[in-house]
Amino acid sequence: MNLWMLALRNLLRNRRRSLATLLAMVVGLTAILLFGGYRSNILYGMETGFVQFSGHLQVQRRGYFVDGGDNPSAYGIAGYQRIMDAIASDPELAPLLRVVTPTLQLGGIAGHMESGHTRSVLAQGLVAPDINRLMQWNDYGMVSYAQPLALEGTAPHAAVIGTGVARKLQLCAALQVPHCTNASTNAYTSARTSAAVQAPEAPAVPDDVAALSALERSPDAERPPTRIEMLVATAKGAPNVASLQAIKAVNLGIKAIDDMYLAMHLPQAQRLLYGTQAPEVTSIVVQLQHTAQLPAARARLQALLAQDFAAQDLEVLDFRTLNPMFGQTDEFMASMFGFIALLIAVIVLFTIANTMGTAVVERTVEIGTLRAMGQRCSGIRRLFLCEALLLGAAGTVLGLLATAVVAWAINHSGWTWTPPGYSYAYLVLVRVWQDLPLLAGSIVGMLAVTLTSAWWPARRAARMDIVDALRHA
Repeated sequence: MNLWMLALRNLLRNRRRSLATLLAMVVGLTAILLFGGYRSNILYGMETGFVQFSGHLQVQRRGYFVDGGDNPSAYGIAGYQRIMDAIASDPELAPLLRVVTPTLQLGGIAGHMESGHTRSVLAQGLVAPDINRLMQWNDYGMVSYAQPLALEGTAPHAAVIGTGVARKLQLCAALQVPHCTNASTNAYTSARTSAAVQAPEAPAVPDDVAALSALERSPDAERPPTRIEMLVATAKGAPNVASLQAIKAVNLGIKAIDDMYLAMHLPQAQRLLYGTQAPEVTSIVVQLQHTAQLPAARARLQALLAQDFAAQDLEVLDFRTLNPMFGQTDEFMASMFGFIALLIAVIVLFTIANTMGTAVVERTVEIGTLRAMGQRCSGIRRLFLCEALLLGAAGTVLGLLATAVVAWAINHSGWTWTPPGYSYAYLVLVRVWQDLPLLAGSIVGMLAVTLTSAWWPARRAARMDIVDALRHA
């Protein structure tokens, strides 16, 4: 106790220098925690979005993720319902599961006959109630922008399209899509009133698509203004078309996806791709209760598939593999955080080292007197290390308080930013207290930097020659 009191009194002897050192530590710790909290918020937000969209794990035929996008029928999973039942009933997996649902992805051409426009789309056949349950996952309490899919409870031929697809097909007015260009809206209105004033540059729908479309509807039926045709190549290579009712246009957030997105009921997609053949799917989506359960769930799922369904050569992919953007963003943010943390640590290290070095020079006679009175070298060293530790503890506490104030101000400021490739803005938030590894690592790192920077001055003070030290009097 006497050693700590003596260390405190020594720090108070030069308050101005001690306060300047404390200020450097507080600013450094606050900067590290705020940037770390900002990084955590971005990663948690991306993870939430990806897990809501694609689940934690997906069961696919081996090679589909790399090569199957252009030919989904070659990588279909046969008997998928039996696989899903086996997953849901497994005693090890069942407590971890939240949603298990099939999906079928297929590419094709969507056309709007009235406006004479077509658009290449990447369609997805899905089970709407399951997808809406997927979108409710929010393990980190994030501000989620996911909206329920409007397909739930709709007719079998209903479809939801991206706002980009709606613009391309001139359906902005009919689907009430905001922020559409005047040209798109006017073109749609003109096409509905008079074919003569249709935009001359609009490409005509191919004859074969129009002929197939005519087979899909009754000649006596009045055509709804949002009816579109979806043309795909079946598993046998023959063209197949379905007449769909676009009931809503949604903003997916990422423009590249928004310009090609089309969602329909799974049976409709299976009829398009497989016709009268046995229906298959391209993926079985598995969403867990918590991301921390992913390694155990993946290991068990791989063992189950290898044991009971080895003939289909299935593989299990996690959301990080399915969404490479997440890993790339994580690596980029980690490198940025590491660089900033290293830079701040060097500044704090030299600041504290300068403070302790100056204290050693000013107290040379005092050190010699203590040594002459019988104080050991280790005692002198401990004294200066205790002073540095007190500085570090005070700087850490004040830094945490400053972080709390600044983080509260940022989180309530309403600042927004639009990430690259996204079409709408996100709130600027920092999540410091929810990220315990960041909090613990920053505190331990600050104390470690403090002790490291004080070690050399303390060692130099302890190794002083007694006669030389007293000669400074």
